[in-house]
Amino acid sequence: MTQTLEHEEVQIRRGPRSGLPLIVAIHSRALGPAVGGCRMRRYDSWRDGLADALRLSEAMTFKCAVSGLDFGGGKSVVVLDGGERAEPAPELRAAALADLGEFIASFDGTYRAGPDVGTSPTDMVALRGSTPYVYCLPEEHGGTGDSGVPTAIGVLAALRAGAEHVFGAASFADRTVVVSGFGSVGSRVAAGLAADGARVLVSDVDGTKRDAARRSGFGWVEPGDVLGTAADVLVPAAVGGVLAPETAARLDVRLVVGPANNQLTDDTVADALAARGIVWVPDFVASAGGVVYTLGRESDGLDHDAAVRRVEGIADTVRLLLKGENPLREAKALAARRILTAKPPA
Repeated sequence: MTQTLEHEEVQIRRGPRSGLPLIVAIHSRALGPAVGGCRMRRYDSWRDGLADALRLSEAMTFKCAVSGLDFGGGKSVVVLDGGERAEPAPELRAAALADLGEFIASFDGTYRAGPDVGTSPTDMVALRGSTPYVYCLPEEHGGTGDSGVPTAIGVLAALRAGAEHVFGAASFADRTVVVSGFGSVGSRVAAGLAADGARVLVSDVDGTKRDAARRSGFGWVEPGDVLGTAADVLVPAAVGGVLAPETAARLDVRLVVGPANNQLTDDTVADALAARGIVWVPDFVASAGGVVYTLGRESDGLDHDAAVRRVEGIADTVRLLLKGENPLREAKALAARRILTAKPPA
């Protein structure tokens, strides 16, 4: 049974120092405090930022529930003016972080934050000045730092489990893989696949990354050609919303696994992919390595090796989900069962 859950709480305020719209969306706290990153990016309007917060906080609920974590899903968004594409001035950034820190503090630990698009572990140090409920500070400040490495470890674990299901072996030797997005996570996933013998093609909207990709021995695909490129595997590792009915119909791959959030424009795309025999592992499962590692270290007190083993357990979750006909339905049903049987908070 799939359960549709409404958001528990959404707050919007204008930062008193920065003047910027700030949003905190809490989707669910049924399993425990809501966790989710702080996103600082440009939107055409604050409503677009709100829509992003709502989608991403819901995904965090599913991510935590499917991963067996005793946390719910949340998200915070700082809405920068969509008319100016440059980085915000340092003074504005500092003011926005001060505003956001006080906003997060007002939730008294029922929403806990970490880095996301547009923010970094260093920014978490600024937030810690207002609230203790912040994760992923740099190691010299007592945190676990950049979550890109464990996120990539989790994606690779999900990819191996997917390959085992589709190709009969958890190996990418002589397989062609397209990695769309050559950033912190995508570049590490590409390196891991290449080390396993894959022929790796990468793509990024930032054309300046082409030379770095080629120096690493990877082929290059122009962004507009990614979804039509014939390959064995597609790894969406950039923006969300890339898999729509029309793009799903163009795919020439057998397996899709990647860390990009909200890859589907709507849930019906999962049915379309399944009907074409394309196995898609839900993004909130494949991308869970960062939060699993961070909470394992910073909340449960695990050492590095134990936390990595927990991240690699994502492969077992993927194997379980792939026993059904539609992995998205299986994942949401698993999350709903866990949420519905959660004990009420004390």
